[in-house]
Amino acid sequence: MKINTVLFDLDGTLINTNELIIASFLHTLEHYAPGRYQREDVLAFIGPSLYETFSGIHKDKAEEMISMYREFNHKMHDQLVTEYDTVYETLDRLAEEGYKLGIVTTKLRDTVNMGLKLTGLDRFFETVVTLDDVKRAKPDPEPVLLALSKLESRPEESIMVGDNYHDILAGKHAGTKTAGVAWTIKGEASLAKHQPDYMLGKMSDLLAILGVEPA
Repeated sequence: MKINTVLFDLDGTLINTNELIIASFLHTLEHYAPGRYQREDVLAFIGPSLYETFSGIHKDKAEEMISMYREFNHKMHDQLVTEYDTVYETLDRLAEEGYKLGIVTTKLRDTVNMGLKLTGLDRFFETVVTLDDVKRAKPDPEPVLLALSKLESRPEESIMVGDNYHDILAGKHAGTKTAGVAWTIKGEASLAKHQPDYMLGKMSDLLAILGVEPA
């Protein structure tokens, strides 16, 4: 069945927020657990919700830690965020061809809007499902199914694209095709073991998968 809907994760997939996320974690963790965490230690925290991560470190201070993280993250956002190679061109081409495009992310809406506005990607998406909109985050299928419902799309006509195993599993659980991105900061092999249907070397590889001629 032909795919007519493409759902994307945001951070680490469309826009490069890795350095911002790492810096935000290190800033927060140095305050609450001085000297305990280095750069390589926080890579595992990219993907899960902030509450899941921080409650596993200091359950009674998780909300405080989230507030500190977000304050630093917003302050440094525009200095550290960029879009990945061929993302804009690919989205532009898919929009031209009439694909329904959505975002499914574990970030809150205000942070998501900052990233989309900064990179100019906001114009492409008919729906954006954030952590504010759901009770259960990825890898639960709830956010993917919500996005599909908003787009009036069926899972078998859709593909979920992401840089983290949460994205792949959420797509699989919802019944969509899935595509991993080889530029994931955790390494392509870490994503490949969750068996996405496709692996993208760059975002424009998606065009060939969908049978869309490049511009």
